[in-house]
Amino acid sequence: MRGVGMESFDAAVIGAGVVGCAAARRLALCGARVVVLEAAADILDGASKGNSAILHTGFDAPPGSLEAACIAAGHTEYLEIHERLGLPLDRAGALVLAWSQDEAARLPALMDKARANGVATIEPLTGAAIRALEPELAPGVVAGFRVPGEYLIDPWSTPLAYLRQALANGAQLWRSCAVTGARWDGKIWHLDTAQGPVGARAVIAAAGLWGDRVEAMFTGQATFTIRPRKGQFVVFDKPAAGLVRHILLPVPTEVTKGIVVCRTVFGNLLVGPTAEEQEGRRHAPLDTATLGRLRTLGEAILPALADHEVTAVYAGLRPASERPEYRITWDADRRFLGLGAIRSTGLSAALGLARHAAELIAATEPGWRALPEPAWPRVPNISEGAARDWQCPGHGGILCHCELVTRREVEAALDGPLGARTLAGLKRRTRVTMGRCQGFYCSEALARLTEGRLTEPMGLTGD
Repeated sequence: MRGVGMESFDAAVIGAGVVGCAAARRLALCGARVVVLEAAADILDGASKGNSAILHTGFDAPPGSLEAACIAAGHTEYLEIHERLGLPLDRAGALVLAWSQDEAARLPALMDKARANGVATIEPLTGAAIRALEPELAPGVVAGFRVPGEYLIDPWSTPLAYLRQALANGAQLWRSCAVTGARWDGKIWHLDTAQGPVGARAVIAAAGLWGDRVEAMFTGQATFTIRPRKGQFVVFDKPAAGLVRHILLPVPTEVTKGIVVCRTVFGNLLVGPTAEEQEGRRHAPLDTATLGRLRTLGEAILPALADHEVTAVYAGLRPASERPEYRITWDADRRFLGLGAIRSTGLSAALGLARHAAELIAATEPGWRALPEPAWPRVPNISEGAARDWQCPGHGGILCHCELVTRREVEAALDGPLGARTLAGLKRRTRVTMGRCQGFYCSEALARLTEGRLTEPMGLTGD
């Protein structure tokens, strides 16, 4: 508990996924006093922890939709700010591939949709032209088009950077702080939380997989129902990344963007995700048979993958709902904004959604004044696109040799107001234990270094 009395804020953001972190950043830059309330022990513990790490253009979003507008705005702002925050950008571009005549027949409508969404740089390509761009592709590709503005980014450092900037400009983060009740008194919200009472003049619910239940807590009845959609991924070892130059996208369906093949900014090659409906919201169990089929599909697209090792497999849950669009609820009278059902495009749309949220709330709060000179803290680089800490002197030794993570990086990631509190959080901040040995060689040293620092100790061999 943080104290006996109620602490009050201009705005409370519920959920420290990528959308919540982006919203907190934008509100703090607008001059609001912000608190982020996260139920888990660390940030990015829900839907945001598992995705394909692509900065989308929104070429296939529904034209005229809020989703399309927020993806476009988010894409633009990321390009404007990523260098100041220390975030990587791999300008890979994407190829949308048709593997049958039926799929090829759908390409013109998809290109028209892209142009309607303002993505005018697309380039129609023949199968031969595609094979010239990607020599390792299987020979069956019929046609496609190139989307130059689809890029690869770091899915974990990005929201971390957003929240770091929010905290550097006055915001607070309360972790292990589930919201259990809410009451509007006509002027402010009174929130019951695991860390004590909180007052807020406005609330943004960015609760991901729990978005419908949080909305019901504030409005009495949710306007949508979350239907968790699991996506499983296969990650190939680093030599496989040389097989592909672009992000390889299928022709999307009404349900899913489909299976993607692309590099990662960490130097691997990724195949996924699947799209599997399930009931549970907390866990995304891996299925050996499904992962086997995913690997087979990857090899059908890039036959040379058959000669490469798989480093890791993982799964994430997307907060889909009974309808395909974002589910946004805005109650101006009570200053409650629900950002619900933000699915696979959330990483790309987060900055745009944050601007949309700030504009709605700021219209009811005329006293806010944007910070004239905000702080711009940089996140440590963990991508392969720039110098890593192991290349700099005084790092204290390499702790994780598979991913070249130094002792200094781990110690820094454990410190400060955004220090890692879980092993999963530490992985996302440093890449430690995420290489080909999956922590087999470094876990004991890591357990000693993190002893007394994590909410769930790793344990030491022989204890």
